[in-house]
Amino acid sequence: MDRSGALFAVLAFLALAAVPAVAGSFGVDLVTKIMIYAIFALSLELLAGSTGLVCFGQAAFFGIGAYATVLLSPQHGPPSLVWMLPASVLCAAAYALIVGALSLRTKGAYFIMVTLAFAQMAYYVVHDTPLGGGTDGIYLATKPVLGPWLDLNKPLAFLGFTLGCQAAVFVFLALLLRSRFGRALAGIRVNEQRMRASGFSTYPYKLAAFVISGAIAGLAGFLFAVKDGFVTPELLSWHLSAAVLVMVILGGLGHLRGALIGAFAFALLQEFFQSEAIFGAFARHWHLGLGLTVIACVALLPHGLVQVPGQLRERLLGRAQRSATEMRNEPL
Repeated sequence: MDRSGALFAVLAFLALAAVPAVAGSFGVDLVTKIMIYAIFALSLELLAGSTGLVCFGQAAFFGIGAYATVLLSPQHGPPSLVWMLPASVLCAAAYALIVGALSLRTKGAYFIMVTLAFAQMAYYVVHDTPLGGGTDGIYLATKPVLGPWLDLNKPLAFLGFTLGCQAAVFVFLALLLRSRFGRALAGIRVNEQRMRASGFSTYPYKLAAFVISGAIAGLAGFLFAVKDGFVTPELLSWHLSAAVLVMVILGGLGHLRGALIGAFAFALLQEFFQSEAIFGAFARHWHLGLGLTVIACVALLPHGLVQVPGQLRERLLGRAQRSATEMRNEPL
């Protein structure tokens, strides 16, 4: 990550930390939800943007992390965050290990279809069996706590905890991609055949990236379950996998900050087009407005919203250079 990316990340996290001072309860809840989606988008960015693996079953790991949080929660007394969070993440990572071990034997469209098939299998397990409560879902009995220091029932405490998780995931992925492992993933994305010819066994690298991605998605699912207090089978549906893929593409593939920008842009656009105060009865057709906006962004910004600051900087520099040239050419 270059200096501009690091500066953007620092400013973005500082702005998010200042949200409670300027936003009401609705704003705090909305920003918390968007940050959870941003963690989810970062998990897919590791696969699609950094490794070149377009996964269409990412919602399975998100939903498994959420369902594990609810199913493992005791009925009486709040569980400890010390074991609840790792347990939910490990459940998602374990399923990612199984899915990755089988699906990574395929490539291209076949890989997309296999990951989608595994996600649908998990979806129907919670949808059609008593394990997941069927279509009604299940409620979280008690939210986890960390002794007397952290109570996730409090919105501001949960916002701070979610922000800490998002920052930790961002820094972890930034360091990971700068390591030898990350360079190998970049090589796989550019030309996997050449990597194999160079003596690299690409399968373990891809499987490790797949499991890490699933674990991060499970973390996002854990946070989502704690935030809302209930889970439904829709958390594992292909619609959510498509939505997070749109977030990553909208922000800009190949950039960690692009995943953050895309998640915030997608969620804010969704809230904008769903607003009855702005669109009245047309707000019921918010999918149309959101779809047209996403199409326009992709058409005008093929590399994602992450390129907007660069374009503005180039235009400003271009204008400054033209002004300097005109001043030099003016007759004395």
